[in-house]
Amino acid sequence: MKKLKARWGVTSDLQLVVIFIVFAITGSVSAYLSKPFTNYIGLTSENLGWFYLPIRLIAIFPIYQVLLVLFGLLFGQFEFFWAFEKKMLRSMKLGFIANWFEKKVAE
Repeated sequence: MKKLKARWGVTSDLQLVVIFIVFAITGSVSAYLSKPFTNYIGLTSENLGWFYLPIRLIAIFPIYQVLLVLFGLLFGQFEFFWAFEKKMLRSMKLGFIANWFEKKVAE
């Protein structure tokens, strides 16, 4: 736990527990919402066959990203999760999204 706390810059065990809870809630909620979302946009297992599961997994990704920051905000860990999100986006070469958002907030 000490290595993880040092790597993430977490100061207390309670903060680490809250971060784990946010990750758990976000994963569960995004997985739960992915089915209604794919159904809403007209993607079902009947019309896509075996492509449905990969499409649904791809649909989870943006839902997860938004919910991670939202739940981080609700649990008082916005700074941690926003920094985590920016790092993740930059590692996937999608840093322009974080840069755009920061520019809009600064205006």
